[in-house]
Amino acid sequence: MPNSLRIGRFESSALDIALLTPFGISGGAQTVAANVLVTLELSDGTRGYGEAAPLPPYNGETQAQALATLRDAQRWLEGRVLDSDWRVLAAEFRQRGGSSCGSAQCAFESALLDAWNRRAGVPLWRFFGGAGTDLETDMTVTTGTPAEAAVAARGIRVRGIRQIKVKVGGKAGPAHDLQRLAAIHEVAPEAPLILDGNAGVSRADATLLVQGLKARGITPALLEQWLAKSDLEGAAALRRESGWWVAADESVTTADDARRVIAAGAADVINIKLMKAGLFEALEIVSVARQAGLGLMIGGNVESILAMTVSACFAAGLGGFCFADLDTPLFLAENPFHGGFTLTGGAISVAHLTAGHGVVPA
Repeated sequence: MPNSLRIGRFESSALDIALLTPFGISGGAQTVAANVLVTLELSDGTRGYGEAAPLPPYNGETQAQALATLRDAQRWLEGRVLDSDWRVLAAEFRQRGGSSCGSAQCAFESALLDAWNRRAGVPLWRFFGGAGTDLETDMTVTTGTPAEAAVAARGIRVRGIRQIKVKVGGKAGPAHDLQRLAAIHEVAPEAPLILDGNAGVSRADATLLVQGLKARGITPALLEQWLAKSDLEGAAALRRESGWWVAADESVTTADDARRVIAAGAADVINIKLMKAGLFEALEIVSVARQAGLGLMIGGNVESILAMTVSACFAAGLGGFCFADLDTPLFLAENPFHGGFTLTGGAISVAHLTAGHGVVPA
């Protein structure tokens, strides 16, 4: 990139998108995607866009904090000459923003790489390696009653989506979750089930859930972050005692976290979410996981098609992701953007993208 190219404009604004229905997880329900839109304009007029979707359980970051971080970054970013290596600015952003700026970091890096690759005429999936252009996503059954779970699962199958992710844990307890899972299994007996506890399942309840699932002849494809994010010993025991694959999500925000999980034998799969610490750190986590022989999952928070397309380009371009959870655009009441990945049943494609991530405000 020529040294004369600079960041001409860097702006951020609240991006609040209502959900069709509350998105319930073990820790509570979300009714609005309280996100942030970032616009980065290069000195030649090329624009790139990024989205921040903070989730406080990861690092305490809120929408207000993400906005504050990004608006502070405007002060030192505008007018900066772009280095030939995007990671230089990414590292400076992290140094200035601190460890609690994961989604803000992601929004900045997404917008920077979008502008960079739009200017070069390179699709983002190719920038990340060009290994592929396709993924298969699941769709989520959020918390609720057994009857609601059955209706949701039936609707997922009608959409042509094969894999079903189910939120478990929380105050209702394992007996309630087992009823919900039995109802889902009845209407979609062949569907691979990813059971996501969002760190809200106790060790005792985890044992009851495993026993209950086995008694009902239900074999999940993956147990995703059932236990508290610091309980690596418990996660390792869950792997041994269940005999099923266990994924680390909340336990892994950084590459150092991934190393600790691997050393503890606490996971078979690591869920990569760009919102945790940004794209550069996510690349480091992928490298650590691959070196240890762990599987990879691409996921996200409650995000629009913008952020989800960046994640799809990341995972498809790198290749080797065995699970994908990029369904949240389906839960939003509106889509304030044009472009992005295409979805046919559960099949995501980014093959049609020709420059950057291809998403622009409507």
